Amino acid sequence: MVISIVVVVFLLRLWFLKISVQHERMILKNGGREYGVKNTKYLTLLHILFYLFSIIMAFVQHIRLDFIGIIGIGLLVFSMCMLYLVQSILGEIWTVKLMIAKGHTYNDHMLFRIIKHPNYYLNIIPELVGLTLLCHSWLTALFLAPFYTLTLWRRIREEEELLETIILSNGS
Repeated sequence: MVISIVVVVFLLRLWFLKISVQHERMILKNGGREYGVKNTKYLTLLHILFYLFSIIMAFVQHIRLDFIGIIGIGLLVFSMCMLYLVQSILGEIWTVKLMIAKGHTYNDHMLFRIIKHPNYYLNIIPELVGLTLLCHSWLTALFLAPFYTLTLWRRIREEEELLETIILSNGS
């Protein structure tokens, strides 16, 4: 059951990736640009590894759903809802990559005023913690979380720089 839940969440992630790819194409076609390409590749690799190793850990340890796993499911559901919310708010400019559309302006939605990077703090971090709890993949978290944290910190810094130098200077 645990592995089935992880597969469902991974399939949801793939569905959002499909949306992202459509938005990426449109942004580039309309004169937008991608930034932080190298860091995006690291984030993608780390995200896939986190899922892969968590599934392997659950399988090897014969993990069954327990109270800790139920907390993990709760975090996964929360993270997917937040991913949907952020994607809905940003619409056609939302991508998993760091992209700036031509004429991109700052989104002043209340969520972005309250939590500066909701996709990271309300989606990615709860998703990975939830995955760790569901799969009891403590070793995966122990070894990959430091790298993921550094890579995500770098992404946030890149995004902050783009926010100041490009987006806010577009008249937001």
